[in-house]
Amino acid sequence: MRGRGKRRRVRFRLPTLPWLHVISLIFAAVTTVIVAMLSVLGGMISYRPLRYLASPSTSESMAAWWPLLVYGPWLVASLSVLRAALHRRGAAHSWAVVVLFSTIAVFLCVAHAPRNAPSMAVAGLPPVAALVSFHQLVRQITLTSPPRHALPRTRGERGVPR
Repeated sequence: MRGRGKRRRVRFRLPTLPWLHVISLIFAAVTTVIVAMLSVLGGMISYRPLRYLASPSTSESMAAWWPLLVYGPWLVASLSVLRAALHRRGAAHSWAVVVLFSTIAVFLCVAHAPRNAPSMAVAGLPPVAALVSFHQLVRQITLTSPPRHALPRTRGERGVPR
């Protein structure tokens, strides 16, 4: 019985997150919701002009689906950019697709607008707002999770390949 000393009780504690990190995650979540709302609203506003441009040359049922040719690649590339941001990878090709199809959406929506500056600005604003908001969302994600090379190394990691 002599070999036994006092046993120290180890209490289980939940890991605590610093307040700054919690607030950062909340801002990222709010930004995500706002970007989703802006993207959906921009698509709804741009849908009618894009559909109208396709209706003279195609059937009514095909014209209803035509805006997906603009916003489909935009959505797929946007998801690729988000995935790359979460994995801390570059996504230059996907960004090029997002910018290209945002530009196409702006030009097609402006082509349908009346020929005065306020009407053209109102027609072109939804795709631009969606693009800028999406860029800010990606910035929020990359700020929330820093790149791996910026993380401090532990002692045992020196010779371990990743």
